[in-house]
Amino acid sequence: MFTKILIANRGEIACRIISTCRRLGIRTVAVYSEADAGARHVRMADEAYCLGPAPSRESYLVAERVLAAAQRSGAQAVHPGYGFMSENEGFAQACAAAGIVFIGPPVEAIRAMGSKSAAKALMEKAGVPLVPGYHGDDQNPALLQQQADRIGYPVLIKASAGGGGKGMRVVEKAGDFAASLASCQREARSSFGDDKVLVEKYLVRPRHIEIQVFADAQGQTLSLYERDCSAQRRHQKVVEEAPAPGMSAERRAAMGQAACDAARAVGYVGAGTVEFIADAGGDFFFMEMNTRLQVEHPVTEMITGLDLVEWQIRVAAGQPLPLSQEQVPLRGHAIEVRIYAEEPDKGFLPSIGTLRHFAPPPASCHVRVDSGVEQGDTVSPHYDPMLAKLIVWDEDRERACQRMLQALGDFRVVGVGNNVEFLARLVGSAPFRAGEVDTGLIERERELLFPPPAPVPRAALAVAALAVTQRSTHDERAVTREPASPWAIADGWRLNATLARSLEFQVGEMQQTVTVEHLGAGQLRVDGQLATGRVQADGAVDLHLGGEHLRAWCVEHQESLHLFVEGRRHVLRHLDPLLHAGEADEAVGGLQAPMPGKVIALVAAAGAAVEKGAPLLVMEAMKMEHTICAPAAGQVKAFCFGVGDQVAEGAALVEFERGT
Repeated sequence: MFTKILIANRGEIACRIISTCRRLGIRTVAVYSEADAGARHVRMADEAYCLGPAPSRESYLVAERVLAAAQRSGAQAVHPGYGFMSENEGFAQACAAAGIVFIGPPVEAIRAMGSKSAAKALMEKAGVPLVPGYHGDDQNPALLQQQADRIGYPVLIKASAGGGGKGMRVVEKAGDFAASLASCQREARSSFGDDKVLVEKYLVRPRHIEIQVFADAQGQTLSLYERDCSAQRRHQKVVEEAPAPGMSAERRAAMGQAACDAARAVGYVGAGTVEFIADAGGDFFFMEMNTRLQVEHPVTEMITGLDLVEWQIRVAAGQPLPLSQEQVPLRGHAIEVRIYAEEPDKGFLPSIGTLRHFAPPPASCHVRVDSGVEQGDTVSPHYDPMLAKLIVWDEDRERACQRMLQALGDFRVVGVGNNVEFLARLVGSAPFRAGEVDTGLIERERELLFPPPAPVPRAALAVAALAVTQRSTHDERAVTREPASPWAIADGWRLNATLARSLEFQVGEMQQTVTVEHLGAGQLRVDGQLATGRVQADGAVDLHLGGEHLRAWCVEHQESLHLFVEGRRHVLRHLDPLLHAGEADEAVGGLQAPMPGKVIALVAAAGAAVEKGAPLLVMEAMKMEHTICAPAAGQVKAFCFGVGDQVAEGAALVEFERGT
């Protein structure tokens, strides 16, 4: 067994691997970029080495620097995690040449499955069912268009070397093919350094079901059952669960057998995932094999009670798998959601900033949180914006759904935008609860998942009133230098009267007003209801409202109150007429960058007249493309940046003149 392992990754997966190594008594070595010098995985490891500047291509993707750190530290093995160099055959070869064990499959298996088109040719020979499509080497755009026309629309263009939802486009009609192909190839070059694509028939309302396989060097290959990853957005998994809803024992056995056949066909050793797409009739087709540990591996761990990272380490050390297929347990139901720093109401744009408040639900036998950040950490624009994975387990799917809703209600994030409430709406939706999940669910249920803003409930308004009153009391006391002075007693007392005032709050585009009466002794009457409570230093509030007792949280950030009440988050800004007296709203014109990033394409021409919604330019941020569109019909006067330019958040991108 190894005594020291280097983790060639960052974030939550690096922390996850370190945790297992600690349990096994294995020392760990972290690597980091300059931007990650204070990151959680660096703090957790026994030692750490800097790889270089923030961009991944200058740090985490530089194999020579990673191997130099491994050799300098005396690590006997390297665990690549997922992403970065986890499926890089050149890195695996370099590890072997340096006498360092690569905790992953053989180089030949990575090579065989690294090209989606070559992998599908292998699978066809192995008898694994395939989706109709074109997987050839000729990448002439005209030929690809002809193949798409032959297959029949809709088709899916997919980066041959891709993964993680990047480099994929659904094309509904022939006229959209050329533009979608160009966009897909740009993203593939940026993310994988290879713009080769394949074209496949896009199945309508398909399910994405994958099989976790494991193989050892002694020749045993196991299926650790399936995961359903059908709830997706832009081909990226949002919710994963195991087992798959409605999966019969016969279908599970058939898919498990096909997955094991796929693994054996390439001489696989270690952890791998064979991904299938399934239609409504129950047929399933091979999509790809990921030759690494998956982001969603915890749901498999929760239903089997196994530690897949431990299995990876033991197999890499030459040990046999500890169980036979018949011995692999399957118990209960597990669900995982990915907590991202992003803005769901703004097209899921990534969000960056400092985590002013970060409080996941407490871990238990039912709840698990895998995170690479802690309160006070910074979310940068350089890497994937995932904050944490939240995983729950219970005896059946219905109870697991309820458990997830409770855990999401207890998850508090302030400082960056996040998708916690979106996930709660998704998991709580009727189709998801009924197990009617396919890859089009999120887009199909947009009205349900993106409801119009609703008024803030009275309990949240009462917490806001308490917070504003408590803050104003503190501020009034602060201006009096003599605590014994009666002028320092700021409790709202009035002679022969009760102090009453109206507090106005901005909630999105709405304003809400609440009437507050000061009754003394820390008591208020809020809109006619007696309210008592106090905001503690950590934001906790024990609120007594009328006859109810509620536990709530209130965190102030950037002049707003972030309230967490009854499992919901509400963001309010107190409109203080004295504080903002004389200020005028400033109209911000032009089209601005919604995040830091790089301009990668100018779609429109300067001087061109465009219609509302027409694409103007394309930005890249966090390895994803974001198209900036015309807000109205008008004219593009000029572009403020050229292709390749880095832009800051809020920078003016286009001089745009609206039409009359």
